[in-house]
Amino acid sequence: MRVVNRLNFAAAVGGVLAAVAGVAVAELCATALRVESSPVIGIGSAVIDATPTPVKEYAVRTVGTYDKPLLLAGIGAVLVLVAASLGVLGRRRLRLAQAGFGVLGLVGAVAVLTRPAAQPFDAVPSLLAGLVAAPILGFLLHRLPRVPSSAADAPPADRRRFLLAAGAVTAGAVAAGGMAGLARHLAAASGARSREAIRLPAPMQPAGPRVTTPGFYTPIDEFYRVDTALTVPRVDAGRWRLRIHGLVGRTVTLDFDDLLGRGLVERDITLTCVSNEVGGPYVGTTRWLGVLLAPLLREAGVHADADQVVARSVDGMTLGTPTATLLDGRDAMLAVGMDGRPLPPDHGFPVRMLTPGLYGYAGSCKWITELELARFADFDAYWVRRGWAREAPVKTAARIDRPGAFAKVPPGDVTVAGIAWAQGRGVHVVELQIDDGPWESVDLLPTSTKDTWVQWRYRWHASRGGHTLRVRATDGTGRTQPERRVTPFPDGATGWHTLAVTVG
Repeated sequence: MRVVNRLNFAAAVGGVLAAVAGVAVAELCATALRVESSPVIGIGSAVIDATPTPVKEYAVRTVGTYDKPLLLAGIGAVLVLVAASLGVLGRRRLRLAQAGFGVLGLVGAVAVLTRPAAQPFDAVPSLLAGLVAAPILGFLLHRLPRVPSSAADAPPADRRRFLLAAGAVTAGAVAAGGMAGLARHLAAASGARSREAIRLPAPMQPAGPRVTTPGFYTPIDEFYRVDTALTVPRVDAGRWRLRIHGLVGRTVTLDFDDLLGRGLVERDITLTCVSNEVGGPYVGTTRWLGVLLAPLLREAGVHADADQVVARSVDGMTLGTPTATLLDGRDAMLAVGMDGRPLPPDHGFPVRMLTPGLYGYAGSCKWITELELARFADFDAYWVRRGWAREAPVKTAARIDRPGAFAKVPPGDVTVAGIAWAQGRGVHVVELQIDDGPWESVDLLPTSTKDTWVQWRYRWHASRGGHTLRVRATDGTGRTQPERRVTPFPDGATGWHTLAVTVG
């Protein structure tokens, strides 16, 4: 029995090595074709699409931006288990186990081909993975002895023969995977150099003096990122095109130089994610550089019944924005820069859409390539199909940043500080409540636009003991954010940010 267990273990290892080799070759092939054709990316994206909204929201709340690495790790773990099982099966029924690897390749091909921006040849890497893994499994298992008639008669396994074969397969897989990784690293480095070589022209409408209060602008490397892309699209600015079409008088097509030639505007804008919980981190402010969107839409000639603008990204993501929102005078733009530099790849290089006052899922398409004028009655964008609201105005919110939750502070004067936002309406008043005491107005630091957050401060004479702090904001229309806690789904969280601190 011990010999049988050893053989099963070796067969399981063989199955895993065959799968790893298949995936490595597939990734090398995908690197040569399109990164989006990777079976791992395709299956991962399909899993994201199929995941119920409550599960997605739980993942965002629990693990934040680690959701994608954890998903990929989970896919890898499932693949290891399946491959190990096929390896054990292959000791008795090799052809059936090899067919199983072929099925895995087909699953990957189907997943990739169902992506919105899929191309027919995207199936090649997944099919190649199955074609490579199947014979490698046979190569490894043929170097194991047959099943003994009984445990007593079991011969010792020819470990050296199997280990040499396993070592050769491992070396080949490492080489293929390493070549794929190196190629992608070189491509990313080349893209970074080309991005750095871009010189954005000075804005025709500069934003004016920068706010000097520390912490007003979010450092670019700390700006939140929430999207469904498992791999960041790499778009060559020289090949980028935007097409405005659909219910318009004429189709408009722009390249990157055309867009820059339209004249840039510069604006301080706060961007917020609808997945942000009360007091959450998914909000950031920077100085954006871009081209106003309304003149481009008017140039195309928007039909009277086109109540939705469908934005499409290079990876097929769709976002729907009310047409009236883009034409109501707000500074909706096609952004090309953040903080004076071209957009980072993570944030939509070379061009992204940005709509002040709307949550990102309804007005801030990254890696944008299309704007289609359409009707809400005829088309539901990606997030709307998953139950999120069609119209997504940012809700008034306030957050306590200092002191932190459960912090211990000394008695006496303590500075309580934070931010509040109501993009498009502006923040009129922020109030702080200590325990069950009266609401006290706090000091609002100056900002030049209603499209950004407002920093606030309050000097608290803290007494010893445990205390509860809560904050609320009133926007420029006179509406105070509600106390009742509501989860982000389907149109954004509400509730007063509350935390406990200890003084002593």
